[in-house]
Amino acid sequence: MEKVDWDDVRYFLAVGRSGSVRAAAERLGVNHATVLRRIAQFEQRLGVQVFEKRPSGYRLTPAGEEVVEFAEQMEASSHQLETRVFGRDQSARGLLRVTLPPFLATHLLMPDLADFARLHPDIEIEILSTGEVANLTNREADVAIRFVVDRKILPLNLHGLMGPQLAGGVYLSRDLLAKWRAGAIGPIRPIVINDRGVPDWANAGEIRAAGAPFRAPDAEAQVAAVRHGIGMTRLPCFVGDADPLLARAPGIEPRLNGALWILTQGETRKTKRVRLFIEFLSLKFAGYAPLLTGLSASGD
Repeated sequence: MEKVDWDDVRYFLAVGRSGSVRAAAERLGVNHATVLRRIAQFEQRLGVQVFEKRPSGYRLTPAGEEVVEFAEQMEASSHQLETRVFGRDQSARGLLRVTLPPFLATHLLMPDLADFARLHPDIEIEILSTGEVANLTNREADVAIRFVVDRKILPLNLHGLMGPQLAGGVYLSRDLLAKWRAGAIGPIRPIVINDRGVPDWANAGEIRAAGAPFRAPDAEAQVAAVRHGIGMTRLPCFVGDADPLLARAPGIEPRLNGALWILTQGETRKTKRVRLFIEFLSLKFAGYAPLLTGLSASGD
């Protein structure tokens, strides 16, 4: 048997986990033909067939199932080596990958990220603004900023710094609120993201959200809809209170939803660029506490 190439193992695991060559190619950032070639090369070096192609996708053969255990051990060892070497890097330069929710990036932290970039011009910053949870153990990101409802659900291998509590409130446009107070409009629609029925806040305050719901496909569309006076919706206080076009719905107090956490893993947290970023961000979070907890505005 020829010597196994670690890159071939990566391709094998990607196909095995997704059950699809196309999905593996997208995950690895290569084309379909490259994945097929690397899998064929892997099978040739092992001298066995590791996948069986079926109409539903690629399925591991018995030999492939045996290979998975050893491939995952190689993967874990590779990640451990990377984090140890990365942890010894004490220069304020190089790549820093930060994952955080889109709302937090666009509505709160982008000016601070710009300040950090100006303070440390030799640090290459990559912002992964997505709703998906990045795997810090696999080095998909160096620092994660997450909303956490219950700290008990945090993985034990992550190191966390708890930030301010987060609150959400119900908002509508100031123009729509003025019309409601003047009695110049009919029912005000609830703006929602999903189709789980009428939300609990719809009848909680002085204004009763009624009529057919307006469903917005994502958070930014939700904000745009409420700004244009379509109805009222629930938003994080750091979004709603900071928007001059919006006002809190009267009679509904903000509700705490959890807390912000800054998370790192293993040796990664020891690098200078990661330490600098965490120290910088923790100070910013302390200053944002009134806005994040809904104490910066008393409502209208």
